[in-house]
Amino acid sequence: MTPAPTPGQSRSQELFDRARAVTPGGVNSPVRAFNAVGGTPRFIRSAQGAWLTDVDGNDYVDLICSWGPMLLGHAHPEVVAAVQAAVARGTSYGTPTEGEVALVEEIIGRTPVEKVRLVSSGTEATMSAIRLARGFTGRDVVVKFAGCYHGHLDALLASAGSGLTTFSIPGTPGVPESSTALTLVLPYNDRVAVEAVFAEHGDRIACLITEAAPGNMGVVPPAPGFNQFLADTSRQHGALFISDEVMTGFRVSRSGQWGTDGAVEGWRPDLMTFGKVMGGGLPAAAFGGRADVMASLAPDGPVYQAGTLSGNPIATAAGLTTLQLATPEVYAHLDTVADALRAGVAEAFTTAGLPHVIQSTGSMFSVFFTDEPAVDFAGASRTDAAAYGAFFHAMLDRGVHLPPSAYEAWFVSAAHDERAVQTVLDALPAAAQAAAAAGGVI
Repeated sequence: MTPAPTPGQSRSQELFDRARAVTPGGVNSPVRAFNAVGGTPRFIRSAQGAWLTDVDGNDYVDLICSWGPMLLGHAHPEVVAAVQAAVARGTSYGTPTEGEVALVEEIIGRTPVEKVRLVSSGTEATMSAIRLARGFTGRDVVVKFAGCYHGHLDALLASAGSGLTTFSIPGTPGVPESSTALTLVLPYNDRVAVEAVFAEHGDRIACLITEAAPGNMGVVPPAPGFNQFLADTSRQHGALFISDEVMTGFRVSRSGQWGTDGAVEGWRPDLMTFGKVMGGGLPAAAFGGRADVMASLAPDGPVYQAGTLSGNPIATAAGLTTLQLATPEVYAHLDTVADALRAGVAEAFTTAGLPHVIQSTGSMFSVFFTDEPAVDFAGASRTDAAAYGAFFHAMLDRGVHLPPSAYEAWFVSAAHDERAVQTVLDALPAAAQAAAAAGGVI
């Protein structure tokens, strides 16, 4: 039975009440529920360019961008046209298509991978990459870093960053100890810890997996040379190095985070995972890597992986069109917009006397309400969540939709124009004052 709306309540509140009656928490992904910042999530009716419009008719500058995929902005006409044409031809075939080949070729053309398998979600990509690494090496142990999130597969939910941190979930109920017993969790950016774990367990480690530049504890970039160190250390011990670029892939540069470090330093991961931007806003992801490793995957090899909707023709049309339109000019614009927003945040926070650190990789950035840069999960966890909650709502009230969690990245798009940027800049001073008051600064 649908709950009756309360007179005078917003349409978003009415829908949230209905949703909570039929869906756990009223949402289909936890951070959307606003639990970390309080209040009612805005139910979005439509989006265009850099703007969201909710069911009550309010407009917001979007600094979530669907958590990264909307590189070009919402409802880009060429992406929409490609999707419409694909839908008109049918929604799913269960057979190979030209579109999936073209999308894989585009991914290979931008990254160091030699072969790619398409899947439908980032979680599926990392799960499959780890299974492949175990099958290829004949080993079982996985090394990961605290604060890095690689999807909600059992073995990697130990110390998994933003989602669990946002909701103060100390462990992973529903995940048996046996599922994480072969997962070793290290502090991020800690070379000594990496060397120690390989010295003790090197002949048992199948792979080391890391976010290429973590964005799930806020943006915590790798220290200079850290990813190369991980690649070299893994290789020395016969383990595979998996670089998770579900978030950063095709977002922070044409070639993702690898384009900013690996391509410069001359190393490459054994396996990589991709998602978000490569789907253009539709469910699509991928994993790929060295040809000899990928040859272990069925049907060529014994490691099994399958997916009914993998390479879906609608998703591949959206993803391929998005990547083809992601030109150097687009990335230059993203950097310009991000620079302007970072400068505006710094000025407003400094004026308000609010302790803060802004951390970035490419155009992705986060604001930490702390005095010290965060180099790992422990440092990121010191951010003032109460101050962020006040800041979030003050920005929302002024027409800017930020991530509803202090432990997430901010994203911009090619559609963020002068009007969108100025709306954010105009909202910042009052929101910074609200954050300072909530954090006890004034």
